[in-house]
Amino acid sequence: MTDVELSATDVKILNVLQKDASISNVALAEIVGMSPSPCLRRVKQLEASGMIRKTVALLDRKKAGLGVLATVQVRLQRHTEAGAEDFARAMNDLPEILSCWAMTGRQDFLLMALAQDIESFGDFVTHKLLSMPNVRDVQSSLVLKEYKNETAIPIRADTSARI
Repeated sequence: MTDVELSATDVKILNVLQKDASISNVALAEIVGMSPSPCLRRVKQLEASGMIRKTVALLDRKKAGLGVLATVQVRLQRHTEAGAEDFARAMNDLPEILSCWAMTGRQDFLLMALAQDIESFGDFVTHKLLSMPNVRDVQSSLVLKEYKNETAIPIRADTSARI
């Protein structure tokens, strides 16, 4: 990966796609002021470079029956590279985990987790997280109300991107 300056057009494309990735190429080209063929080539280049990692549909968790959203702080018993990587790999296999970050400070990992209700969240913590061999302890906080939940990252033309 190398640092590459994004053009103003690249930034326009990325900002539009972050708001609505299902937009047609013709509509995208019109918004960013290009003809469709060069616009599609630019999008494909951004995908090939890894700047656009994937295109997804964002679902409403509550409508999907997942009323509990929680942050979960995890401390490991053994602080080895292999132990941390094993834990992180295990998180990839748990559908309840939305995000998993290795952290500095008192906790080793911060997770975002979903559950149907409080009881199922408790079962998840007790029977899945706390039963893992290297987990020392778990501390969770339930989200009471969502004020902001964005997926778009701020990007400007004067931003160097690693692509």
